[in-house]
Amino acid sequence: MGFDTLLEIAPNLPRWTMLYALVFARMGAMLMLLPGFSDDAVPGRLRLLIALAVAAGLQGMVGAHTGAALDTVMSDDAGFAHMLLVELLTGLLLGGVVRLMFLAITIAGAIISLNVGLTSALVNDPSAGGQVPILARFISVSALLVCMGMGVHHLWLGALVDSYIVFPVGRMPPSADFAQLALNATTGAMALGLSLAAPIVIYGIIFNTALGLAARLAPQLQIFFIGQPLNILLGIALTTAALAASLTGFAGRMAEWAQALSG
Repeated sequence: MGFDTLLEIAPNLPRWTMLYALVFARMGAMLMLLPGFSDDAVPGRLRLLIALAVAAGLQGMVGAHTGAALDTVMSDDAGFAHMLLVELLTGLLLGGVVRLMFLAITIAGAIISLNVGLTSALVNDPSAGGQVPILARFISVSALLVCMGMGVHHLWLGALVDSYIVFPVGRMPPSADFAQLALNATTGAMALGLSLAAPIVIYGIIFNTALGLAARLAPQLQIFFIGQPLNILLGIALTTAALAASLTGFAGRMAEWAQALSG
């Protein structure tokens, strides 16, 4: 009975394989750029296994869109190769847009580190591909955990599934629309990053103004040796007090962006 079953499904294996390849091309390319999934700290084999598993799990949800397009190129190798390349580019573009959105928390962390006075305390950041201030790294990791805890990564995957309606299989997305989407994501990330760090920016202005006045009123005091530790202490205290609200607001904003991305 098992051999007979294999004989029955054998004619459909090439189509199923090509169908899975198309789904994996878009989903795997997007997952390779999503925050958390794309970090160098995650082993490459593990990322590949996650992409394969997600593509297999979501294939049933997007099979209708992919199957209809695949039927038109079943006997055309060049057409299938072109469709596979288009799916790869679409996944990379979608993942890149989400990555740009997530840069808001990195911008906020860098601004906070600058105002607190911890820019010289650097640590390696696999997601940034270099060194970043340790406070910025802590904030970005905390933001990722909050997003995962609030289920924002589910909205990212939902946007990927809905992208098959917005961007049909085998059709190159309009370059002008994607350029505008990337521009909006970049400007939105910069605005959100500045707004998240706004309390610390205001604190930095007030503190440095007061420090300058103290230096003018009492020039004999070593203001730097007094002000730097005090700046770090007050800055970390204020950051701790505002961090929960900032991370929750960031996760909520990421959820809104993900829903808008899905159309």
